[in-house]
Amino acid sequence: MTGKGPEMRAALDACAARLAGSDPERFAAVMAAPVERRAHLIALYAFNLELARAPWVTSEPMLAEMRVQWWADAVEEIFAGQLPRAHEVVAPLAAAVHETDLPRAPFETLIEARRMDARAEPVADAPDRLWRYLADTGGALMALAAHALGQGALAGLARDYGTIAGAAGYIRALPALEQAGRRALPGSGADAVRELAETALARLDALSRAMPVPRAARPAFIAGGPARAILTAAKADPQAALEGRLALSEFRRRAALLKAGLTGRF
Repeated sequence: MTGKGPEMRAALDACAARLAGSDPERFAAVMAAPVERRAHLIALYAFNLELARAPWVTSEPMLAEMRVQWWADAVEEIFAGQLPRAHEVVAPLAAAVHETDLPRAPFETLIEARRMDARAEPVADAPDRLWRYLADTGGALMALAAHALGQGALAGLARDYGTIAGAAGYIRALPALEQAGRRALPGSGADAVRELAETALARLDALSRAMPVPRAARPAFIAGGPARAILTAAKADPQAALEGRLALSEFRRRAALLKAGLTGRF
């Protein structure tokens, strides 16, 4: 996918606009990628944005699952080589899949995790189950991003780091999850938040031995740049996470993204 044709360019512009407004970390990652790879990441991240939203646009589980199934069917058709559905995300995604030979398994993992969200199935009734969910969402997406950059050899590292970054994102989402009536953590209160943050930081410290990430692969990892700062803040003040006060300043967020891109360390 190189933006050929006015329809494809319009679809990519629409996807990029969604990312810029709703997922600024991943939009920053796109802009750090080589020009010839940006369209692939835009399509992948726009797909993730639509899929992640699908379970939450309605309180009716059956309708939510139907929305997730729509994306499951679209992905199945893409891998079957069928003509992409008429949707501004699907056509760019199909081009990304075929032009970069993206693997199918991470897509299926992502979809099944979101199906659990649609069914309101518990994902945090035990620590190991929560970590599986984080691996199947943030981890799977970052692995796909590595493949989209032609860095499939680093997909395993990307999955591990994406899982940890997913924990940081999950902590930021705790107030919304609680408001939706979901059991968000294996335990309760500040102690459960602190335990998740501590575990994620320990995993991150262990993973840092495999870094720095090579320059060509860094755009796949950059979106997780603020993770360490978020996890450190959550460990220090878990109550802030529960109350939705765990926001990084724009300066700190941008600094974390810049550092990740320049050093390959997270």
